[in-house]
Amino acid sequence: MFSASGTFIQAVAASWLMFELTGSSTWVGWMVASALLPLFFLALTAGALADMFDRTKLMLIAQGIMGGSAVAMAVLTYLDLINPPLLLGLGLLLGTGLALNIPAWQALVPDLVPRGLVASAVALQSVAFNAARAVGPAVGGVIIVAFGPEAGFAINALTYGAVIVVLLIIGPQLAVRERETASMGSAISLGIRFARFTPTFRNLLALVALFALTSAVVQATLPVHTDHLGGSAAMFGVLLGAMGFGALVGAFLRPKILRRFQGNLVAYTITLFGVSGIMLGLAPNLVVATVAMFLVGIFWLLTLSTLNASAQLMAPEWIRGRAMSLYTLAFAGILPIGSILSGMVADQIGTSGSIVAFSSGALVIGLMSPRFGVPRIDDIDTPEFTPERAAQPHHDASLEGGPVIVLNTWTIDESDFAGFTDIMNEIRLVRLSTGAYRWRLFRNTAHPTRLTELFAVASWEDHLAQHTRIDDASAALIARARSFDRADGPKTRHLIAIDVERPPDFDDLVATHEKLHQVDGSIPVPDQDV
Repeated sequence: MFSASGTFIQAVAASWLMFELTGSSTWVGWMVASALLPLFFLALTAGALADMFDRTKLMLIAQGIMGGSAVAMAVLTYLDLINPPLLLGLGLLLGTGLALNIPAWQALVPDLVPRGLVASAVALQSVAFNAARAVGPAVGGVIIVAFGPEAGFAINALTYGAVIVVLLIIGPQLAVRERETASMGSAISLGIRFARFTPTFRNLLALVALFALTSAVVQATLPVHTDHLGGSAAMFGVLLGAMGFGALVGAFLRPKILRRFQGNLVAYTITLFGVSGIMLGLAPNLVVATVAMFLVGIFWLLTLSTLNASAQLMAPEWIRGRAMSLYTLAFAGILPIGSILSGMVADQIGTSGSIVAFSSGALVIGLMSPRFGVPRIDDIDTPEFTPERAAQPHHDASLEGGPVIVLNTWTIDESDFAGFTDIMNEIRLVRLSTGAYRWRLFRNTAHPTRLTELFAVASWEDHLAQHTRIDDASAALIARARSFDRADGPKTRHLIAIDVERPPDFDDLVATHEKLHQVDGSIPVPDQDV
């Protein structure tokens, strides 16, 4: 909360300073976007790093980058050496640190609380963040008036120290898990495939991106809109504080609202956000604008806390960093685009017209949101893993090879063909979301009741890891597919490409693999399959 307060103080200082330097809504839009624009390019890399390395250490590096950027802003502004390009460049540097920080920060939440409390923890995190939103902007406005924007930058630099201290305390207390050793490219590709072949998660990302694109107008145009309504820097801080206070109220009302609404809460909150934004754009004075910002804050919080918790609950631990990086990219990476577009539109038709236009878009998205098929948060089945299935295998790192082709063959009754292919379509998503990059189902032309599943994995290391990614629901699905076989049980074969100059030790390789087939519900490996 302390660090977030500094962030909001900085946001007010940077936006207002850019407006004083340029008088342009477009420049202000770029400044607002600078903190999040690097996410568009770095989110996937940051997510992979959050899964491959210690998350608290990664966050310490990110906090150092952000703190250094804030110090530079403070010093250069105090010495009167700041200019619009330099201010924007330092904002982009701060955004780079933020891009590294966010996926690890969000993925860390389920490590701090039991799985059943993840949604509540995300809401509590939102309470802390929006308590800072309620206080930080108003304080920032007063500081700018009294001491200048350089004081706001300096205060923000100090607040990063709070996060660094906390990370140094909690880091050693967290359970150490074995990290994957895949290459960066493979790790990123796997994250993308997980989203692509997990339909509910993919649809959630689309909804989040559209909400980000249309909701960015509020903060991007607010400095200029405040000036047009006759307000000052202090009033700009008050309006942002009203949004933060509304978000705080929304966080505490969230449990009651969830109990009252039996349908999709997100559909209501996005729609009402759009209505509140239109009210802000048409506000005749600062009083009405303040009320509108209060309502915007309520529905902003309810929308994002629900979508964020849904994303975390959908993602298993082994890919949570990459899943949350995609969520971050869908929201915070798209938000700058909305900020820039809304600023450009505001320069053409005025801030009121821009706010009304983009908020109308949010209203339409809210009305259409049930078509996205995102489940209610209470209906999300969080992936469960038995201890044996969750354990990462320990093996010699020299046991390399690949790609790997897995062939599973069934002999089924003709009458079972439709039911079997339905199950295999679901298994296709399991294979592709847990590591496979190719999947096909073949039917034998000479024996039409004999069907072979083929999927390819980039390496033997990835295939071993793929076994540990099979959750309980997926294992039950594989068991249903096995029950269709009418011969001696489905047969599996594994073909691995090897380096002929340095072939691996197959005895150790096969021993590890057979153990995994015994515990994860896969088709048993026959003695002759090597």
